[in-house]
Amino acid sequence: MSKHTQTSRPSHFLLTRALPALIVTIMIGVGVLALLAWSSHETDRISLDRQARLVELVVSQLQTAVAHDQESATVWDDSVTMARAGDQNWLNNNLGQWMHDYFGIDGAYVLDPADRPVFAFTSGAMADPSVYSDIADKVAPLVKALREKMRDGDDSQVSDTVLSPGVSDLVVVRKHPAIVSVKPIVSDTGALSQAPGHEYFHVAIRFLDGSLIDELQNDYLFADLHFSWTPGSEPAVSSQPLKSAKGEIIGYLVWHPYRPGSAVMANVVPVLVAVFLLVLIVIAVFLILHHRRSEELKDSEEQIRYLALHDPLTGLPNRLNFNNEVDQALALRRHEPIALVYLDLDRFKQVNDTLGHPMGDALIREFSQRLQATVRPGDIIARIGGDEFTILLRGEIEEINRLCEQMVDVARRPFEIDGNTVFVGVSIGAALAPVDGVDRVSLLRKADVALYYSKTTGRARYSFFTQEMDQTIEQRRQTEADLRLALRADDQLQVHYQPIRSARTRRTVGYEALLRWKHPERGMISPELFIPVAEETGLIEALGARVLKDACSAAVNWQAMTIAVNVSGVELDNPEYAAKVQAVLAETGLLPKRLELEITETTATGETDAAVENLRVLREIGVQIAIDDFGTGFSSLGRLQSLNVDRIKIDRSFVRGLGQNINDAAIVRAIVDLAHAKGLKTTAEGVETPLQDEGLTRIGCDDLQGFLYSRPLPRLEVDRLPPEPDPVP
Repeated sequence: MSKHTQTSRPSHFLLTRALPALIVTIMIGVGVLALLAWSSHETDRISLDRQARLVELVVSQLQTAVAHDQESATVWDDSVTMARAGDQNWLNNNLGQWMHDYFGIDGAYVLDPADRPVFAFTSGAMADPSVYSDIADKVAPLVKALREKMRDGDDSQVSDTVLSPGVSDLVVVRKHPAIVSVKPIVSDTGALSQAPGHEYFHVAIRFLDGSLIDELQNDYLFADLHFSWTPGSEPAVSSQPLKSAKGEIIGYLVWHPYRPGSAVMANVVPVLVAVFLLVLIVIAVFLILHHRRSEELKDSEEQIRYLALHDPLTGLPNRLNFNNEVDQALALRRHEPIALVYLDLDRFKQVNDTLGHPMGDALIREFSQRLQATVRPGDIIARIGGDEFTILLRGEIEEINRLCEQMVDVARRPFEIDGNTVFVGVSIGAALAPVDGVDRVSLLRKADVALYYSKTTGRARYSFFTQEMDQTIEQRRQTEADLRLALRADDQLQVHYQPIRSARTRRTVGYEALLRWKHPERGMISPELFIPVAEETGLIEALGARVLKDACSAAVNWQAMTIAVNVSGVELDNPEYAAKVQAVLAETGLLPKRLELEITETTATGETDAAVENLRVLREIGVQIAIDDFGTGFSSLGRLQSLNVDRIKIDRSFVRGLGQNINDAAIVRAIVDLAHAKGLKTTAEGVETPLQDEGLTRIGCDDLQGFLYSRPLPRLEVDRLPPEPDPVP
């Protein structure tokens, strides 16, 4: 082999194998480095862009938040009154110091209708109003703009969350960048007269270079965030201009941005240099990780978008989602009626209080599933908070009625939750488009009014909005005033007595005392209307004392008959209640064992110290205790086993369905069987048909009460009743 041949082989290997391989390897390395550099740059660019948009969004939201915080005190009758009176201490406490301490407002001023300062708060303390002159030239355009809005009656800004018009902007105040927000001081009730354009104004100032910087750094993790009059000149910093409404730059927020791409690059390059032969694997791993990270980000964005529009507990649409759907449905509506329905579970709070919030959450989930199974495809259900739901229904009024009835029915069926049998009801209010309105806000308000009507007229029912319902609140106020007068009169409030019949002997074994109110102008007023008013206003104790004394006085002359008297939870919470009952028994001479006090399920399960002690004392002296209207609101057969009572009164809503609804018969049988197992007596209320009588007797209910046997009678009519014949053996 020649020397030339020996020397040419290495050259050939170098030229044909090593060099190409080296070149290819270098090209691959350069390509990888170029790809990494590009990916790092793009990642940094996207990150910087997002951070800049986040800063812009935060400042924008802060403007909105300052205006919203102002409304907590500016939309208030007291603020209007005190501004007119010029009460400096009150204005400082509510429009100055309080807003500074609670919302972080750095300065606050109150201007009179002539735009003169009447109150000033700055540097953490009340100041002389004349200090306003330092900022008047900055604030004057905003004040002028709002004054024109108020004078023109421009309420385009007003919505569900914005209570009054306002003007805000970014300006320089005392050499500080600041948000300046101007809001009118207006009446929240509309009871105070204010000439348009002559309102008092509240000016709020929040500096952008003070405590706000620390809050942004802590909340959004902006490194070395600070304010600057000029944009950052260093390559490693980012700047976001702060612009006024006119587009004028008043300064910059400057920070060291997080650069995820550069961080990755700094860690990967040393590895690539040290392990160059594994560069392809590194590229593959990087691409896989990059793809995975992109997919995770996409999944995260989808999840965030879903959570923003849905309730996390039930998966139903939330309020925002529902509002969008309603607006779209109303815009596309042709001739078909649309109903907006409000639902609220009756006494849901008792479930949380007695069984715990996890049990309440489970109840909400199961109830939402029942709702979804009840409505039709295309109907929209939303949970808007707590135990409140809204539904959009389409169709004729007959179909909407049917669906509402089904929703009431499914809520009445027992819920089996974690070994507990729980009963709740639902109250429903509905408004129809176009009959009751064609815009969402109006329809939802009227549905809410109808819901309030359902809850105040018996619960576990549904109501469609009527114009008369708008007068409900005023009627309740009038009812309170009239009830106070009735308590002082002798001829309006009367006690009637409804017989209670033994299912076995068919003889009358007692009476229930029922209060009746005959108003001189409005006629007979339902107890379902005035009893809740009496409980809310504290009049229930006076009513209860009157009924108890009248009932005990009457029952003394009715031989061995028992007398049942309803007791409010308000009365039982009075530590003196047991002593009052003993005093009435002593005064009338009625034996304690002939008196039966009927309490609600809420009272029986509430277990306040005063109520427990009153019931203990009353049972010790022989007074009988019964749970009234069992099955309404919150009921639990599991709780029934631990209640220290003598009788269960089954609510009329279950009795009504006997012979027609197999579920009601099963519920009544379960209540009767468990009550008897615990040694308790049972009374069925609201018996109106022979079919109900027969069914209850067959089930084994002890006593029966209802219009089938007798309506409630005045005392004189009961006294005149002839003796009943002995039962046929």
